[in-house]
Amino acid sequence: MENVPFSAGHLGPASPVPSGACDCHVHVYDASYPAASGAKLLPPDASVSDYRQLQCRLGLSRVVLVTPSTYGTDNRCMLSGLAALGSAARGVAVIDGLESDLELSRLHEQGVRGVRLNLSLGVSGCVDQLVSLAQRIASLGWHLQLLMPPDLLASKADVLRHLPVSLVFDHMGRISPAQTGIHPAHRLILELMESGHAWVKLSGGYIVSEQRSVEDPALDDLAASYLRAAPQRVLWGSDWPHATASAGMQAMPDDARQVDRLSEWLKCTEGAPTLKQVLVDNPSALYGF
Repeated sequence: MENVPFSAGHLGPASPVPSGACDCHVHVYDASYPAASGAKLLPPDASVSDYRQLQCRLGLSRVVLVTPSTYGTDNRCMLSGLAALGSAARGVAVIDGLESDLELSRLHEQGVRGVRLNLSLGVSGCVDQLVSLAQRIASLGWHLQLLMPPDLLASKADVLRHLPVSLVFDHMGRISPAQTGIHPAHRLILELMESGHAWVKLSGGYIVSEQRSVEDPALDDLAASYLRAAPQRVLWGSDWPHATASAGMQAMPDDARQVDRLSEWLKCTEGAPTLKQVLVDNPSALYGF
């Protein structure tokens, strides 16, 4: 196979990928949409056409586009991607909570099913918006996707337990392998998953790893902890086009190996779900495919 933009390697996954498999964390970038003031990540253009090459290489057919921190609350690039991908795509937007009911309804019609609050690299939103954002989107049946430092996450435990929407923690909850079973934020995520209040994305392993690599064996226990706690609440995402790699923060990952690492985590976890459950059934339940 030919190389795919923004992905190392050129082979497909060693593990057969089931029909209807979904990549639950992807961004698209287009310089024709201006970056938000203060944006920390300014990657090169990465288009739907580029991503379709990765879908073909990996055997994926569904995708969730997430508005990246680069654009703040401007969702136009993500929405353009949704329009190009059609019914096989869903979106996660970034909002300020001041949008009208009509604006939010239009986002829903275009395929949006959640909003993201990024308190790690984001340039919009603050932790004090947790309640107001959740209340704003609850009637739509959307989820609130969170990315925040573990200490901050743990400090908001009582708030998170009582929000009127489902929560989604991307990039393994931003928990490092060394914090597995130790940090209160990790224990909180497991609690919320077990109670049916939260989901976690096995994405960005190369971001939370001290080795900055998805091959890091230390990721195994962290991934397995989520798979054991609530297998019906685990998702997978590539994090293509790996903006942090473009910024030189780590090497560009091989996305086929990311799929294979998921297979390895499943095989070494007693009572774990199948690849079909994580890649097909769980995304269908959350995003409404």
